[in-house]
Amino acid sequence: MLQIIPSLDRAGAEKQMSLLARGLPPEEFEVYVCALSRGGPLEAELRQAGIPVHVIGKRWRADPQAYRRLRRLIAELRPQVVHTWLFAANAYGRWAAFCCGVPVVVAAERCEDPWKGMLERLIDLYLARKTARIVVNSQAVRDFYLRYGVPAEKLVVIPNGVGPVLPSSTGRQELLAELGLPENCYLVGLIGRLWPQKRIKDAIWAADLLKVIRDDVHLLIIGDGPQRHRLQRFRDQCHIRDKVHLLGHRDDVPRILPHLDVLWCTSAYEGQSNAVMEAMAAGVPVVATDIPANRELLEHGVTGFLFPVGDRASLARYTHKLLGDRQLARCLAQAAQAHILRNFSVETMIQRYRQLYLTLLGILG
Repeated sequence: MLQIIPSLDRAGAEKQMSLLARGLPPEEFEVYVCALSRGGPLEAELRQAGIPVHVIGKRWRADPQAYRRLRRLIAELRPQVVHTWLFAANAYGRWAAFCCGVPVVVAAERCEDPWKGMLERLIDLYLARKTARIVVNSQAVRDFYLRYGVPAEKLVVIPNGVGPVLPSSTGRQELLAELGLPENCYLVGLIGRLWPQKRIKDAIWAADLLKVIRDDVHLLIIGDGPQRHRLQRFRDQCHIRDKVHLLGHRDDVPRILPHLDVLWCTSAYEGQSNAVMEAMAAGVPVVATDIPANRELLEHGVTGFLFPVGDRASLARYTHKLLGDRQLARCLAQAAQAHILRNFSVETMIQRYRQLYLTLLGILG
């Protein structure tokens, strides 16, 4: 089996692919991983698990040399299954697999993708005809691609998997001292790529609103991306540098996550947010945008709070309510944790993929 993905960064799809590749039974699956453009932090984890990793080195949007290298790799490995993830790998990987005569080709779509233009849609629909199945991680993504024109029989929903969150290796006071924050402050976190989809400016604006009514809330923005300098400038124009901290890319999110008092998701659209799921699994209360994918994870007022996209006042109001009523915060967090661990385990996710692969290979009826 060959898993093909654009990179091995610590992002949502990459994390799920790594969990899957490392979790498939080795007595049934010999797994290889191919990063189409570049490697990343997950490469070491895969290699430590004994999984060979190949980096193709795609440099441009249209890169014929990278395509030839990828096709050569597939011809050498002769996999029975090729599973591609995200648009670039779906386009390059599926076509190369078809040309090499791979028996089973599976694609993964991980998010609603309103950015796709006519060319990307035509490529997706053309390749879908020969793709055995297209795996999506939520009903929201399935509905998006049904509207897009992908046949319903091609689409399979396999939700993301989240494992139990281990206690942090760092004490709260130690973390606060490390970040240069006061001992009695509250920590609000936002984890994700600094990208327009995430609407992180809304989070900075909400933090500014919170500062008006309380002086003990600090927003930690964890992640990096093309909007970093623009967001820094907006933060500074709001005169809220003392309350909003852009921590950049971090490899130690599991160490920080359990110490958050609230996690925010301000995204305009998602597939199925790993950050939200991991916070729920860690027992951290979540306030997230009221979008289809988040509604599949959170029940408003029961396992978290949902607010309309762009409604910064509601985001600030729900956060103030959670910080002021710690019993309510605990009740929501405990209900969310039980929901995630019961319905979205890594083991369940891996078993669903295993059954899909074996069924498509004709091994399971």
